[in-house]
Amino acid sequence: MTGTGARWLVGVLVVACVLLAGPSAPEGAYIAKPLPAGAPQEVVPNRVMTWNICNPCKGSGRNVGRAAEIATYAPQVIGLQEACVGDVERIRDHLQYLYGLVYHVEYGSVLRSWSRCGGVPWSPGGFGQAILSAAPMTDPVNVEYPDGGSEDRGYMAVTTLVDGTPVRVFNTHLAQWSQDSVRAKQTAVLAKAVARHDRTIVLGDFNAVPDAAELAVMWGPAADADPECGPSAARTCEPTTDWRSKFDYIFLRGFAPLDHGAHLTPYSDHDLVRADLRRA
Repeated sequence: MTGTGARWLVGVLVVACVLLAGPSAPEGAYIAKPLPAGAPQEVVPNRVMTWNICNPCKGSGRNVGRAAEIATYAPQVIGLQEACVGDVERIRDHLQYLYGLVYHVEYGSVLRSWSRCGGVPWSPGGFGQAILSAAPMTDPVNVEYPDGGSEDRGYMAVTTLVDGTPVRVFNTHLAQWSQDSVRAKQTAVLAKAVARHDRTIVLGDFNAVPDAAELAVMWGPAADADPECGPSAARTCEPTTDWRSKFDYIFLRGFAPLDHGAHLTPYSDHDLVRADLRRA
């Protein structure tokens, strides 16, 4: 082989290795965004968070920004929706290498989507849910709903620790807002799985306002971390989206809220929703 041919082959192999290695390597060129005064220096053991991180949402450095938003609150457990595996890997790496926050990750992908998540043609990126936990996770399950509506949807669940207490954590993303009959079928599946556990935290984007009929099965066995929010239209629920509706929930069984908040963020059309909990 000539010298030119050898260099060409090496170049091809380098490109192939970069593609196959994926995005999990630390992106050391990034600089940590400064956090607000008073941001935790370590993971808060009784804090949980749910966040639909928006896909497709464009913008350079968005995963660094997402990591900074999460690091501002440093929750023990984070449920992400509309999450590409590659984006979650980058967020996890930024949390560790830029902010010193180490998380385990489990994925609940329901789609393999080149258009949403990139990747290589023979192995497109996984898209769906993800759970990050400061404590190890066991017994992961990934369930696709029998009817996803206009796009495949599902839930995932793991067992981990919140405030030192073992808990079953669910993370879901229900069908789009106009598909209430589909969501009713999905919540029936989810509620049945949740009911098997005495202590659960259910995170997710339910694409439904609190008094929607399809959420009735969730309100029966659980309460939202927002104590002012409930299934009655008369209750005052803090909005969680750019269009100022409440679609994002932290449903609790066996835990009670100490504090909660929905926080606007430039990186998604959904607010970052977090809650501090105590064992009930």
